[in-house]
Amino acid sequence: MIVPANAVLVIIDMQQAFDNPAWGQRWNTDVDRNGLAVLAAFRSAGLPIIHVRHDSVEPGSTLRPGEPGNAFRPGFEPQADEALVTKSVNAAFIGTDLDLRLRRLGSEAVVIFGITTDQCVSTTTRVGANMGWPMILVEDACDCFGLPDSEGAIIPAASIHAAHVATLRAEFAEVVTTREIVSALAKP
Repeated sequence: MIVPANAVLVIIDMQQAFDNPAWGQRWNTDVDRNGLAVLAAFRSAGLPIIHVRHDSVEPGSTLRPGEPGNAFRPGFEPQADEALVTKSVNAAFIGTDLDLRLRRLGSEAVVIFGITTDQCVSTTTRVGANMGWPMILVEDACDCFGLPDSEGAIIPAASIHAAHVATLRAEFAEVVTTREIVSALAKP
């Protein structure tokens, strides 16, 4: 794979709230390791990074500002030269200046990962693609939770992830792995 020279990394909701058992069972035990590897590769390449944090407005949400879960996961805190976009809905393009920031950076593509695959990552990827941004999803740096179906049985998180990645690959994004993006950024 070739990473465009003006690619921007957009990291979605890598927040501590998702460790709360109330969210359910996740599948990707390597999400932090993979995400940190992608983040480090972008930092080493000197490419722009935009962190997105979900600041929930819902009462009792673990993602509300002031709650411990609103904080970034260890290692995902923005550095001084990295932008922070806050949102209160699933799509990071809605009600924020993300699109304007990408345009000002001269972005040629958006590389994206985070939590959760099926909600904020998928929604942001779809909206970004609909707005004309070439989207590149780092699938193994994403995570999600099992969810109940209409019968009350739990659909495993890995199945939800796989279905959403397949949909995004079919129409909205190029899908890559951590290894592929890190290797591509390491090439001179």
